[in-house]
Amino acid sequence: MVRTPSCDKSGTRKGTWTPEEDRKLIAYVTRYGSWNWRQLPRFAGLARCGKSCRLRWMNYLRPNVKRGNFTQQEDECIIRMHKKLGNKWSAIAAELPGRTDNEIKDHWHTTLKKWSQQNAITDEEARTSKSIDKVPNKGVTVTLTANSSLMSDNS
Repeated sequence: MVRTPSCDKSGTRKGTWTPEEDRKLIAYVTRYGSWNWRQLPRFAGLARCGKSCRLRWMNYLRPNVKRGNFTQQEDECIIRMHKKLGNKWSAIAAELPGRTDNEIKDHWHTTLKKWSQQNAITDEEARTSKSIDKVPNKGVTVTLTANSSLMSDNS
């Protein structure tokens, strides 16, 4: 059994999104919701594949997507959560409202991974710091400890 491709290659636009395409996608999702990403481009009048529309909406156009640099508290949270959960970017993103899993993954690999390796948090510190507590039916709750800091003492 062969799976059909998510995008029909003929007539599908690639590359940078135009402001007009952004407006069409925002207007459509705002009015009708995101009920079926594979069908959405056809109904919204976009020459894009559904996956491209979904990624554009989720990572850039959603109203609650947070922009700009990560705060020190967000960095600390990502480091602690990564120590506990590993590369489960969606689970980590659930604890940072407005940040996308892809944005957190990219920030980890470009900035925090190197810092984390140089200033390793031991397993004992992770266990005793109460940095992550499981709450039934609530996911993961993060509480930063007083000794949490991304700044080294000799900086």
